[in-house]
Amino acid sequence: MADQPRNTSPDRPSGFATDDGSPSVGGRPIAAIVHAAHEEGVAAVLGDEPFTNERGRENLEEVFIYCAERCCEADGVTCPGCRRRTSEDGIVSLDAYIAQFSEVRIADTGHTITLGGARDALSVPTFAHLAETWSGEEYWFWARRVLRKLRYGVRKTESLFESGDAPEDGPAVILVEPQIAENIGMVARAMANFGLDELRVVAPRDGWPSEKARATASGAAAIVDGARIHDTFTASKADLTYVVATTARQRDMRKPILTPEQAADEIRRRTEAGERCGLVFGRERNGLQSDEVADCDSVVMIPVNPKFASLNLAQAVLLLGYAWFSSSAAATLGRVTSRDRRIRPGLHLGHDVPAKHAEVERFFEHIEGELDSRGFFNPPERRHVTVRNLRSMFRRMGATAQEVRTLRGIVATLVRPPRNPPGS
Repeated sequence: MADQPRNTSPDRPSGFATDDGSPSVGGRPIAAIVHAAHEEGVAAVLGDEPFTNERGRENLEEVFIYCAERCCEADGVTCPGCRRRTSEDGIVSLDAYIAQFSEVRIADTGHTITLGGARDALSVPTFAHLAETWSGEEYWFWARRVLRKLRYGVRKTESLFESGDAPEDGPAVILVEPQIAENIGMVARAMANFGLDELRVVAPRDGWPSEKARATASGAAAIVDGARIHDTFTASKADLTYVVATTARQRDMRKPILTPEQAADEIRRRTEAGERCGLVFGRERNGLQSDEVADCDSVVMIPVNPKFASLNLAQAVLLLGYAWFSSSAAATLGRVTSRDRRIRPGLHLGHDVPAKHAEVERFFEHIEGELDSRGFFNPPERRHVTVRNLRSMFRRMGATAQEVRTLRGIVATLVRPPRNPPGS
């Protein structure tokens, strides 16, 4: 993604202390302020000094502008954890990054890598997380996102659905211990596509709230904002009467196994009877545990290539959401704006209407009369067979009223003498 132009005007935000080489406000690096607003929301930062006075919002906006416009470049400073600092330090690889530390501790496995660098030990949740984040965050990009929210507010869930179409009784989507915050955002986007608005998240690894999840929701951040967080899977489904587990692996359990369409029909039947239902999705790495599947009422399995059955989290939610929404009377094909009408499967006539039999009959009489006058039906005793074939052919068209008028206009034009005969 190309960077936006820098703010080099004389009145650009300035006056941030840089004694330690980092632009800061109230002793906090600007990157830390941006990080907190990105992960916890703007409201959380507005409660901190120096943003609690009457100009707090304006002061905070100046901080975000400073970062978003990368004014730090002109000041010759960088923030800890920013990708600009990594670049300025000349660190161009993961190997060069970890070589700075005395050791690296991996919390997920408990392993420690001894390196002998000058900096204190580095602790990371997983080595994969380190591989993704070692180069630093693009805090200026985060600042632009936060600045938009500060200025224009946050989209509400109600704005995702047409009036009267909000799926109050749709199944809850339960994500069990999702490992990557961005996947939660993509799940929210898939939910919004197919009219699901209740998200429940069990013990997300990257913590909550998550601005990364909001960012990847791509317009469906309201679903992320409204998500209910639970410590355990049991708590996440306590108020539900029917829960369906999604899995790609065969389990040695005596449970109903459903296709997505069958699961949607069963959930709709139970919902209409007043029950509350849920769809359960497991971890990105290994899905649901057998005990968790056993604690559900049914299992849904998506038809896939048996030699490559792995779906990412958002794909699985998308397919189940599609099955749910396509079984609804509210389903429509494609986007519908205030100027559009709902589209259903089948022939789309627009503003035209099917032709009446009387209109088609007059067309038949017209074309057959002109063909008669030009000796088309030869031999005459076969005329009835040829007429029958012509009528069957045109009937198969399912012509509209406008199409019949067009056909009659074509016939009339063909039998009319040319206005400028050839050679005249």
